[in-house]
Amino acid sequence: MGKQVRLRGWIGVAALALTGSIGADSGQSFTIPTLCTDAGQCAAFCRGAVEHGRAESDFIALAAYQLGPEKPMDLPAANMSMPAPVDPKNVYAGAGAGMFSPAVAGQLSRVYSPNLTTGKVDVIDPETFKVIESLDAIRSPEHIVPSWDLQTLWVSGDISYGGGHADVMPIDPRTGKPGAAIEVPDSYNMYFTPDGKSAILVAEAMRRLEFRDPHTMALQGYIDTPKCSGINHADFSPDGSYAIFTCEYDNALAKIDLVHHALVETLYLSPGHIPQDIRVAPDGSAFFVADMLRDGLVVIDGNIFGELGFIPTGVGAHGLYPSRDGTKLYVTNRGTHNLAGVKNGQGSVSVLDFATRKVVATWTIPGGGSPDMGNLSADGKWLWLSGRYDGVIYAFNTDDGSVKTIPVGGMPHGLTVWPQPGRYSLGHTGNMR
Repeated sequence: MGKQVRLRGWIGVAALALTGSIGADSGQSFTIPTLCTDAGQCAAFCRGAVEHGRAESDFIALAAYQLGPEKPMDLPAANMSMPAPVDPKNVYAGAGAGMFSPAVAGQLSRVYSPNLTTGKVDVIDPETFKVIESLDAIRSPEHIVPSWDLQTLWVSGDISYGGGHADVMPIDPRTGKPGAAIEVPDSYNMYFTPDGKSAILVAEAMRRLEFRDPHTMALQGYIDTPKCSGINHADFSPDGSYAIFTCEYDNALAKIDLVHHALVETLYLSPGHIPQDIRVAPDGSAFFVADMLRDGLVVIDGNIFGELGFIPTGVGAHGLYPSRDGTKLYVTNRGTHNLAGVKNGQGSVSVLDFATRKVVATWTIPGGGSPDMGNLSADGKWLWLSGRYDGVIYAFNTDDGSVKTIPVGGMPHGLTVWPQPGRYSLGHTGNMR
């Protein structure tokens, strides 16, 4: 079953890739499955739209053509010079409420939200809950990513046009002003190695991870992940020796060795998943993977790299954010299986107790909504999230689950709250340690 819809943003980008260049704020009519009811069907659709029918060998050849042959990287083991843990039993212990690094002194208190369809970054004052500025950014801005050294907020950009390139763009958190964009092949997402020596650009449409200088974005090397279609979100082992990336279009996970900078294994999950965000448990005993299709969390043992179980949460589970005290995990449920999204869907936030691995609360949105990506306020009292399909930003009160809604229009996505507590950032919208 399909329907004709006016598309913008995520699937709109896929449509643009198929139909050629269109204006940056143009939608594209495209027939898509109305509901995503089968992981294989949805993955095949997404692969076809984003990857243009390339085979595994084509991605390897494309990487060699664009970046040169894959070869061992002359980089130190990423876990050898990473900062020592604050608490070996809680990886989030260094990012507790109010635990600011001196590095963020003088930086503006803001919420930065990239908008896929307007190409802007909407800036919100967290005290007044009002939009105070909209910055001109880059085509298809996806995420606002705090740098490892906490001195830059990077705007990552999805590849937007057939044969085109994406960009990354810095924002100075002291002034709130953007700098000059840097062209890269694709930057759907961005992470940083635990030692801060490399930025990892997630080239989703290219099935590869590019290790780059964290300041200049000069290429250091890359890792092909040919079996990981839709490579997407990541988190890191407590000792920094490896990272696990989700493969959205392949129902799989990719384990990356950060000591030798190499792909270890691609793990195919039990049937029926579309993996999204991923977060490690405070004690490192498991990784939790949000699953958009089965509406919950796949639990993974990162060391043996295998499934442990599944925890139901809500419709379209997508984003994962630990509480400031490291006792809870906030799960954003996007509220739909529709690949184009729906307004006023069954969106919610599930609150998972890390210790018991049980959902202890569910926060809904009056009239429905589509909570997607974001992060917590520095004191942990507000969970800020983009309303991806409703053109709004949500601020959930973490005491009672009540919500404030701020209109921004378009399709907001990977927002961040800044500054955040923590000694360093591992990337995404503020994976702080």
